[in-house]
Amino acid sequence: MTQRKGSDYAGLSVAIVTPLKDNVLDVGRLREQVEFQIAAGTTCLVPVGTTGESPTLSHEEHERVISEVVQIAAGRCKVMAGTGSNSTAEALRLTRWAAKEGADASLQVAPYYNKPTQQGFYEHFKAIAEDVSLPLCVYNIPGRTGKNIEASTIARLAEIPNITMVKEATGSLDQCSEILNTTDLTVLSGDDSLTLPMMSVGAEGVVSVAGNIVPSDVIEMVRRASEGDFRGAQELHHKLFPLCQKMLGLSTNPIPVKIAMRMLGRDAGELRLPMTQLTESEEGQLRQTLVDYGLLS
Repeated sequence: MTQRKGSDYAGLSVAIVTPLKDNVLDVGRLREQVEFQIAAGTTCLVPVGTTGESPTLSHEEHERVISEVVQIAAGRCKVMAGTGSNSTAEALRLTRWAAKEGADASLQVAPYYNKPTQQGFYEHFKAIAEDVSLPLCVYNIPGRTGKNIEASTIARLAEIPNITMVKEATGSLDQCSEILNTTDLTVLSGDDSLTLPMMSVGAEGVVSVAGNIVPSDVIEMVRRASEGDFRGAQELHHKLFPLCQKMLGLSTNPIPVKIAMRMLGRDAGELRLPMTQLTESEEGQLRQTLVDYGLLS
C-alpha cells in the first residue's frame, strides 16, 4: 500500500482521560496513565480530547494537561494534543501552545454547535495549518458536532501539506473509503468497534477509548490487521466488541471509562459536571462486562 502522509501515526493512539481530584488536575494520576500506556507500547497519547473532558476544562487547565503529558512522555511516545475549538481564534491559541510545549501533532475537532458551511470548515482548518507547522489530524464526529465534514472538503484539505490525518467518526465506511480513494491522508478510526472494518478498507489504526483499559489487546488487533492476518484480528475484534460497546454505549464518553478505571484500581477521579455518575444498574452492567472480559474476578 502507498505510504500516506500520516503513516507514522499508524497503530494505537489512546484518548486519555483527565484525572481530577477535588475538581483539580491530579498530576500524579496523569503520570500513572502516561507510564501505563508507554509500557504497553501505545504509539501516541491524545490528551484533552473528548475523553479528556476538554469542553469543561478552563484554558489554563487545557494548556497544563498538554504540557504535563508532553513532559512526562519525554519523547518516549508521540503526543497528539487536542487543540480544536468551534472558535478559530481559540483553536489557534491552543495549537500554538501545543507546538511551543513540544507536542508532536494536533487533533482538530470540527467546529461544533455553530455548524459552519463546508467552505467554513475549509477556511478554519486552513487558517490553523498555515499558522502552526504541527501535523494536523482533522477530527470528524458529526454525532457530537452537529455537521459532517464532507469527503470532498477533506480532499481539499488534504492538499495542505501539514494536514496529514483524519480521525473518522462518522460511522460510515463509504465516507472512510471515499477519503482513502481521493486523498493521501492517513485515516484513523474514531470508533473502537469500527477499527477492524475500517482497517479492512485501508485505515491504519484507531484513536481509542478502550485503549485506556486494554491497550495491549487493541495494539495486537491493529498489528494483525495491518499484517493481513484478518482472521486473527477478527478474534480480537469480537473479544473487544462487548467492552467497546459498554465504553461508548452505556453512557456518554468518558463516564464509563473513568468508572471502569476506578473499578480496576486506576482511579482517574471524579467527573466534572455536566458529566454525571452511572446509575447503580449501569455500574453493575459495566462491572459484569469487565468480569466477562477477564479483567475482574
